[in-house]
Amino acid sequence: MPGLMGAVRCSSPASPQRCPGVSAGLRSGFAVKEREVVSEESEEESNGVNLMEFSDEILLHILSYVPCTDLVLNVRRTCRKLATLCLDKSLTHTVLLQKDYKVNKDKVKQLMRDIGKEIYQLNMAGCYWLPSSTIDHVTRCKNLVKLNLSGCHVTSLRLSKMLSTLQHLRSLAIDVNPGFDASQLSSECKATLSRVSELKQTLYTPSYGVVPCCTSLEKLLLYFEILDRSREGFMLSGQLMVGESNVPHYQNLRIFYARLAPGYVNQEVVRLYLAVLSDRTPENLHAFLISAPGSFAETGATKNLLDSMARNVRLDALQLPKAWINGSGLLQHLKFNNPFYFSFSRCTLSGGHLIQRVINGGKDLKSLTSLNLSGCVHCLAPESLFRKAEDDIDSSILESLVVSCCNLRHLNLSAAHHHSSESIGNHLCQLLSRLKHLLSLALPVCSITDVGASVEKPPSTPNLVPQTFGRKVRIGIQTYPRNLGDQANQKIESSVFWALMGSLRFLETLEIIGSSFSSAMPRNEPAIRNSLPPCVRAQSVGDSEVAAISQLTYLQSLTLAQLPNILTGSGLVNIGLQCQHLRTLSLANLGMMGKVVYMSALMDMLKHCKCLRDLRLEQPYFCAGAQFFQALSHCSSLQRLCIVSRSGTLQSDAVMSFMASCLEVIMCHMFMGESLTVCKNLQQSIVRSFQAERPALNVVIFPLLHEDLTEVIRDVPMRHLDEITLFKSRVAEEPPNLWW
Repeated sequence: MPGLMGAVRCSSPASPQRCPGVSAGLRSGFAVKEREVVSEESEEESNGVNLMEFSDEILLHILSYVPCTDLVLNVRRTCRKLATLCLDKSLTHTVLLQKDYKVNKDKVKQLMRDIGKEIYQLNMAGCYWLPSSTIDHVTRCKNLVKLNLSGCHVTSLRLSKMLSTLQHLRSLAIDVNPGFDASQLSSECKATLSRVSELKQTLYTPSYGVVPCCTSLEKLLLYFEILDRSREGFMLSGQLMVGESNVPHYQNLRIFYARLAPGYVNQEVVRLYLAVLSDRTPENLHAFLISAPGSFAETGATKNLLDSMARNVRLDALQLPKAWINGSGLLQHLKFNNPFYFSFSRCTLSGGHLIQRVINGGKDLKSLTSLNLSGCVHCLAPESLFRKAEDDIDSSILESLVVSCCNLRHLNLSAAHHHSSESIGNHLCQLLSRLKHLLSLALPVCSITDVGASVEKPPSTPNLVPQTFGRKVRIGIQTYPRNLGDQANQKIESSVFWALMGSLRFLETLEIIGSSFSSAMPRNEPAIRNSLPPCVRAQSVGDSEVAAISQLTYLQSLTLAQLPNILTGSGLVNIGLQCQHLRTLSLANLGMMGKVVYMSALMDMLKHCKCLRDLRLEQPYFCAGAQFFQALSHCSSLQRLCIVSRSGTLQSDAVMSFMASCLEVIMCHMFMGESLTVCKNLQQSIVRSFQAERPALNVVIFPLLHEDLTEVIRDVPMRHLDEITLFKSRVAEEPPNLWW
């Protein structure tokens, strides 16, 4: 049947949760089946296959791809057999609503009424569109063991009422917003919290939240999203509110993770959480991770904590702020058991120290599956004292890393100049090709070029001039080689990058990012008007290298940023044709900055991206017109669109037609060069026309260089802001499977 065939095309070796693109196709398949069941006379498909003749095991596997709300509220009403199967424990044990953008309050209410007692794990993360009263229906799930409410609106009183009924709860994720008052939690609620062993807490206000009530914590994940200024412009303090003096209980802690958004208040608050750890380090601590942007200075308390960890614990995962590692002998003293995750992002750690102190001469690192060395500019050089960031790497260090960590699945080497020497067989791409288990990889653009390759300059060189001086250019139909196979043969089949892509056939996530690239829209700051020119070694990277990526048959997420030698974008068409599982695409600053040279190829590419869910485009002078949106309308699975373009233009009628034709789109963010009036009118029109039928719709259309941009950004749901709107490298950003 057509729906099932569509699902097969979008499927991959990944699990159902990792390939949500199949659910739409399967729903259409069961819709077809529903019409067939009503008419007993046409039980068989035109190809002679009757879905109901499949075994229960096969049907259960197929049904596992369908959102639980559809199973319970729709599919089970089609016939008796499906009515029984849809309520099977394997399908109702875990309910995932976190990206079911069509779910609303009434559906949640009905779902909890029908199968509430059968639900043991409930994930409602990021359901920002549901009213806070929706949480009241969770009380029907008396047997809940895991509950994720991150991104949901929950008050102290509602949380207290809900948790009072969930006596079996062991894992909880919540947000702590301004106005949270721990004194409003009932004794029954605190009793439930005392049994919780896993807590994920996102803080939007200085607070301990529910941490002091969780006396049995083994895993604590903290996300600090506190702004330095209030909406009124007042400076905020990192001191905890009155009544927040209770001390957290860390004696059973095994995993401590803290991720800080930019800002000094977040640093002040996390120090209060760490103060207890510095007094007494938990004996069973085996993962200690702090992700902090910018400068986060070490204090006496944190130094005591690290010294205590060096004496008393053996770690399996480690991430520290760069200031805590740079210039210290900490790594020499820390002990590791069977490490699975390391992050030394932005550290000045040299390759010599990496080999000696972390890899330990290649011993005991077969367990390492995820390594983040982004921004670690000297990590592949023996010493950093007299080395320039652009100097060639020491291939022997990378070879030791590859041999020692042969089971790596996630590797991030971005935001650095990793230049290979002319030694035969020692190119970075050749050494990385030995890592056959890689699932995600992030590399700087300058690292993939062949040594000695001549720099192929574009017809003109505006990319070497600050972007401020760019000139708006009329966008016409570009020409590029139509015989894609011949074009690929011209250059890349003998290149080291072509060989690397051919050796990593099961790679799911790839990021190729210019070492000097910075997004035009950083967080909590005005938009950036100028950017640094690309690395000289990157000048030859263009269409042919992009075409090499098309060998990645199972690619699901692709990021390309600051590739200066893109002339036509023809390699994008190769990717659209060959990478049929692609769900996330992010393109930024490709080719010359004065015009969008790859527009025609991008439109051709989009016509083939049937499984694409998220699209982010960042390019000066981008014209979001009728032709672009007509091509984008072929992406029938598209849910989220973000365009960032200094001096970019848009056609309001084309945007409205696109929103009307692509029914799955629930996020439309455009930061362009249009006037505030044009942006506001279009945003209001989209919301007015589509909000009622798309409850999760989030629309932000705003001038990129407007002084109030940061105020607009703060209202964007964290799910969208973190996953697509803000540009960042996401490979090995966190340990794998940190939270369910």
